[in-house]
Amino acid sequence: MNPLEYKTKDIDSYYMDFEKLYPKAYNKKKTNPYTKTRVILMNGTEYESVWFLHQFARNCKIPEIKQALAVVRKQEQQQQKRIACLKPLNESILETTLAYEQLAIDLTATLAQNDTDENNRQALNFALLEDFDHLYRFSNLMMLDVKNADPKFLVGAMAEITPGRPTIAHHRYPKDDVKRAMVADKSDLYSKLVANIITAAEQQTMNYYMNISQWYKNDLGRKLYAEIGLVEEQHVTQYESLKDPTCTWLEQWVLHEYTEAYLYYSAYCEEKDEYIKNIWLDHFEMECAHLRVACELLKKYDKIDYKKVIGVGEFPKLLTLGTNIDYVREVLNRTILLTADRESYIDVMKLKPNADFFKYQDSVIKDEKCVPSHVVIDKMIKTTGKDYRFETKPNPVKELQNRKKDNVKIARTKE
Repeated sequence: MNPLEYKTKDIDSYYMDFEKLYPKAYNKKKTNPYTKTRVILMNGTEYESVWFLHQFARNCKIPEIKQALAVVRKQEQQQQKRIACLKPLNESILETTLAYEQLAIDLTATLAQNDTDENNRQALNFALLEDFDHLYRFSNLMMLDVKNADPKFLVGAMAEITPGRPTIAHHRYPKDDVKRAMVADKSDLYSKLVANIITAAEQQTMNYYMNISQWYKNDLGRKLYAEIGLVEEQHVTQYESLKDPTCTWLEQWVLHEYTEAYLYYSAYCEEKDEYIKNIWLDHFEMECAHLRVACELLKKYDKIDYKKVIGVGEFPKLLTLGTNIDYVREVLNRTILLTADRESYIDVMKLKPNADFFKYQDSVIKDEKCVPSHVVIDKMIKTTGKDYRFETKPNPVKELQNRKKDNVKIARTKE
């Protein structure tokens, strides 16, 4: 599929009336978990687009471009509102959260397995184990706070719920989250898409936790969202640093619109819910029209042909969301001890005693027993005798197999 060859209407034909803007929400008990994750992914992609277009406008003095940005941005806003309201009123904060983390796990794993850029792959695999652990922590909070909770059902038994790299080990010195940027002209189109997609997805998770923390019903939950929200900030820093900062604003805009078109078409091809499938197709057509506008302005003002950014436009392999249990287990077993060290990743046992990682850990963790992600598991163990898990077989890391004690040392100390 080439979105530049897809037939579209005049761009002013794509505004939505208020009836269309408010769709029928999905049924949280019957809808496939991956339909829910696609809704989150596309919502986050639109959020990223809106804020990119605002930032572009604030750094642009050309009226024609600013006006075009305003037109496209309003339509992106309408798309975002429509997608956000697919979420039903009776879906709880924690139910939505588990879908966020399932998306993070399976999206990250899928992109890592298909990208040929080793720098991208390392970043994806590193953060994968952290989002994997977040699913475990939030699932245990759900078991503590929600009557008749069933995290396994919510993820459709498509993702394991077991410890990853423990969240307490995620807290790093900020400079260590900045990674080496790609050179867009020398990078595969798929690799450029990966950096765009994962940045938007993790930013959406960060934004959700930033805003939802204050609304949770008890102190422990509020603290857990705050802690994991800080880790998501680190993930956004890591992923956005992969993108080529030398691209012009118009080049970035072309790639943003292309990314949206790619994701909507991928979602359309994979979606089983016919009602939502039609929404994906509707939005895909809009993005094709947006992409043409961006390409025209790139040519007019930067004197750059769109082929420099997206080649001929033909989509690479489409994104398919599904279970990645075996892959996650392999990465967990192989890289559990890694932490970040500036642009690299290193076994925590090989870090120098005066490394910034240890200094930062000491500054934010005065008492391990007070760290929310640990307190949740500790409380669950004291309440029921063991933590909550869904595993197809024992955790691949021996040190994480004990269900009666949360490991707060692995991947963060030399003990």
